[in-house]
Amino acid sequence: MKHKRYSVLIVDDHPMITEVYKNVLHLINSQNEGISFDINVAYNCDDAYIILQNASKFSKTIDLIFLDISLPSSKDGKILSGEDLGIKINTLLPGSKIIISTAYGSNYRIHSILKSINPDGFLIKSDIGHNELENAVKNVLNDSTYYSKTVSGQIRKEVSNNLLLDNIDRKLLYELSINTKMKDLPKVLPLSLAGIEKRKRNLKRTFDVKSVNNDKELITKAKEMGFI
Repeated sequence: MKHKRYSVLIVDDHPMITEVYKNVLHLINSQNEGISFDINVAYNCDDAYIILQNASKFSKTIDLIFLDISLPSSKDGKILSGEDLGIKINTLLPGSKIIISTAYGSNYRIHSILKSINPDGFLIKSDIGHNELENAVKNVLNDSTYYSKTVSGQIRKEVSNNLLLDNIDRKLLYELSINTKMKDLPKVLPLSLAGIEKRKRNLKRTFDVKSVNNDKELITKAKEMGFI
């Protein structure tokens, strides 16, 4: 049998979760003499992005990437979460297969991620067990997609796309969450102050926020739904 060695990158800020991924890969390795894995781990967006850039620059292959959506933003604020990192993976390493994991199971969040990243695997953390992960890895490496039961259930539903936010919306929510002052927002967003105010009003309507002058409810709802 021809031996196949896969390059794997795990991006998750929880060491216990990364160990679960490693254990599943070692299990698959032990069950299949023709398969082995070179595993690299990044615990934040900055380290992961460096690895991705280097792989792209030197034409190295990363066959499989486990990507947590709920990562803290990069130090420069340009990568807000794992979703932004996933978009960069698709640009830098379009041949890499991505398995997403997230704690957020709302239909809005799931469809936003499917639209922006279109991952090969998509797991909700509450669904994840060793068998689920093993099945996901085997399916994805065999060029099939694998979505956990929560994701599959949401896909089958007729879902409104009203909460599919673009990058500027998410950047605005992030800046509001770190208390950036309104007068400073045009310095970090490609919008005028009037344009930013309009965006914020639209976001409040989208998230059904009643308060006109207070942004706290908007930030709370955006966090609850995983957009920050």
